[in-house]
Amino acid sequence: MKTARSLSIVIACYRDAGSVREFYRRLNEVLPALTPHYEIIYVNDASPDDAEKILSELAAADPHLVVVSHTRNFGSQNAFLSGMGVARGDAVVLMDGDLQDPPHLIPALVDKWLEGNDIVYGVRVRRIDTLFRRIAYKLFYRLFRRLAGFRIPVDAGDFGLMDRKVVNALLSDFPERLVFLRGLRAYTGFKHAGVEYVRPPRFDGRTTNTLSGNIRWAKLAIFSFSHRPLEYISLLALYCMLGTFLAALFYLGVYFYNARQPPSGFMTILLAVLFLGSVQLICLSILAEYLGHIYEEVKQRPRFIVRDIIDNRDKSGTMPAAHP
Repeated sequence: MKTARSLSIVIACYRDAGSVREFYRRLNEVLPALTPHYEIIYVNDASPDDAEKILSELAAADPHLVVVSHTRNFGSQNAFLSGMGVARGDAVVLMDGDLQDPPHLIPALVDKWLEGNDIVYGVRVRRIDTLFRRIAYKLFYRLFRRLAGFRIPVDAGDFGLMDRKVVNALLSDFPERLVFLRGLRAYTGFKHAGVEYVRPPRFDGRTTNTLSGNIRWAKLAIFSFSHRPLEYISLLALYCMLGTFLAALFYLGVYFYNARQPPSGFMTILLAVLFLGSVQLICLSILAEYLGHIYEEVKQRPRFIVRDIIDNRDKSGTMPAAHP
């Protein structure tokens, strides 16, 4: 046993029925050796397979297992927030339900936590995936870090451990609806450390990540934590104005050099019009992204809706009382 402090494992589950039993088995190999006070919180985010049935069977036999079911799919970020709201542990570990976040790494996260780090995140030094995805993820994290106004760990996903004070801050101090947890986690500024690991492929089934979905994730991250794209609009306008001024000087010089004969060039005019039109569309798309974020935030709709919860902790006394 490493510690007597309590530990909560929050797992977002969507299309992960084939991984549930194996995930549960691996967790039960690791957690009892870490602490006698642990809980596993599965958030069934309206998974269309039979994940809820399997989880209900497991929860009926194990009071350490809590199952939260949503009315519909609200996304992994909101699933994590839902599980964090139920968690009672002194520390909370966030994990995806497809076993790409290895349970055997939890002891290393706990070690870093016990050393005094409030946030311990998994650093993906390598992922077993296609070359295109590997390169795209590497580029995104470095672009995100450059654009954000604070230090963002690169190659660090949601998988990681957070101390209770960090969890409480995320639940109470960040009312925004469009949530990117790995960004908010870094924004809090608590002491942090990383644990390197190789991200394995999905244990069962096909990945739910698509190219369009990953692009939406990237836009959510950038437009939630950086206003630099708005600054780039001003810079782009300045460069276009400067280019127009230089072009005017050039054509004025050509006009006098050719004995006051106006320069011809239909293609030049066409390219200039197309270029400026493209610039305007890019600027409008950036403004539209920020406007869409504002629209979603001002509606103040709930992040998630819980349909059902299986929770036998109080009856069995497997966990300490909930933290304030």
